[in-house]
Amino acid sequence: MDEQHIQARLIALLRQDNIRLWLEPFTTDSGDAELQKIQELALKYAPVTGFTVEDVLSSLEAIRSDTSRKDEGNKEFRETSVATLELHLPRAEEGQKKKRKVHLKTKLDITTQELKNRISEEFKYKHFNLILSGKKLSLGMRLDEQNVKNNSKIMVLNVTSDEVKNEMLEEEEKTRSQNEGVQRTQKGFQILSERDGSEDPATTPFLEIADQKGNPLQIPNDERKALILAMGFHEKGRSLMKKREHSAALCHLLLADEQFNKCNSALLKTVDNYAVLQLDIVWCFQALEQLDCLNDARQRLSRAEECFQRCYGEQQSRLQLIKGHTGGEDVLFLRLYLLQSVLAYHDGNKNQASHKLKEVERLFGQLFLDPEKITQLMGLGFSEQDARLGLRACRGDLSEAVLHITQRKKERKETKEREREKRRRRLQDINTLVELGFSKRDAARALHQARGDVDKAYGILLDGAEAQTQTQTQTQSSDRQVKLDQLVSYGFQVDVADSALRLMGDDLELATQMLLDHQGAVPPELLSPSPPSSSSEEPSTSSDSTVSVSSPLDEELVNEVLEDIPRHEEDYLDVTLDEEQELMMHIRSRLDKQTTSSG
Repeated sequence: MDEQHIQARLIALLRQDNIRLWLEPFTTDSGDAELQKIQELALKYAPVTGFTVEDVLSSLEAIRSDTSRKDEGNKEFRETSVATLELHLPRAEEGQKKKRKVHLKTKLDITTQELKNRISEEFKYKHFNLILSGKKLSLGMRLDEQNVKNNSKIMVLNVTSDEVKNEMLEEEEKTRSQNEGVQRTQKGFQILSERDGSEDPATTPFLEIADQKGNPLQIPNDERKALILAMGFHEKGRSLMKKREHSAALCHLLLADEQFNKCNSALLKTVDNYAVLQLDIVWCFQALEQLDCLNDARQRLSRAEECFQRCYGEQQSRLQLIKGHTGGEDVLFLRLYLLQSVLAYHDGNKNQASHKLKEVERLFGQLFLDPEKITQLMGLGFSEQDARLGLRACRGDLSEAVLHITQRKKERKETKEREREKRRRRLQDINTLVELGFSKRDAARALHQARGDVDKAYGILLDGAEAQTQTQTQTQSSDRQVKLDQLVSYGFQVDVADSALRLMGDDLELATQMLLDHQGAVPPELLSPSPPSSSSEEPSTSSDSTVSVSSPLDEELVNEVLEDIPRHEEDYLDVTLDEEQELMMHIRSRLDKQTTSSG
């Protein structure tokens, strides 16, 4: 981390002073370093950066040689397609501080196994893995298929023979388990996204997209499904983050991001879910030390900040108007500024890193809660979560927090009761329309289209039924006439042909066979009246039964994913700040160390 930071600081200074180390006077025509000139530069930059002259000199030479090599390598890659890979080999001996770094030239259309064979032959390693950007390269895949590029940095990670065997089994099990988990999560939320509120609210789970106070939002049905999947994957990811299972969490969060990107609704500009997701993704990046994701992280934090500004308004004025307080959302800004500080540090921008960290420390001082106050609130019967959220909403004021929590619990209860009653009324209206001969699914869709007005829904259904009947009648009539003409052309009488078609369900082949078997006549016993077939009654409702009746597996999947849905609509604001404090102190110690050495 320090080596990367020193180089980032120096690169910024070199750009500022328009110095190119790979050219004269720092590099000779033959490509060698002009040590005296580089030493002079090290003496100049050491007091500015706060690092020792030796460290700065070493980093400057590393930058110079890397830049010269890359310049030559880029030219070679353009001309011959031979790439240069930067291999980080295992430490040569115990206690050595730096890993050995070597460069290997290769084509990128070879497999990982072929690359491993070369490395094994040249460096005498027996059992090892190749790691690119935190991910193990797959043996059977080509390098270019796995995003290996010219100048890619690849870690060579030694493992024992037993570890290789165990690792393969564990990796297979982990991949299988993770893939299965993702599939179960997706299936469960797909089932929930298909439910339209037409089932019994007392027995059937149903999800609504709600605003920041828990009130349901009216959005197009297709977008509702995409949003439920997006928010479902997000909640599963957040659940895994709380367990510090950041790799599995990131997998779900990136899937949530894909689903959010399918939505074109202005909804994403008015709720903070998308911004929170961007923060969570970058948080996983830093937890997994995926420093290669820095550019992506910057873009995500920028999107998050813009989204927060739109949702909350200047100085969180819009949020104050909606919710009546802004204290809880400050935890999001604390995490945003903290991640911005981390990125600035890795970029070598010490001043910006320090500035952002001071903002983090200021917010941390406001958001850190007195444990005694939490204990007092819990003694009054409130949950620890309610206590934390209430105190932060009221800036730590205990008496105001009691009133706030009580009021919010009352509002949540009233909102839930309104929604239950609304679903009960909706179910009654759907049943009324079903009794009039329409399918449950058609009734539910018509009610949604009519915004709950049962009379308008009835009109929509009638218009649709008439249009469908007319179309079907016209199609069936035209089709039947063709078949009747065909039978007549075979020499059968018109009335006999018509009776045969009717009895055989308009099946031309069966009608023809029956008439041939009975010498061109219809058997008298088939002409007697018979009771109607039960299969012909209400065909449109038969498929609808699959909507309302779920399989045991479906219910299992739904119950499984519902476990990750927080009961409190502000759960995403309820953080202990333990992880944030750890990272905050880590960055502070790094910055202080530089300040001390420069002093």
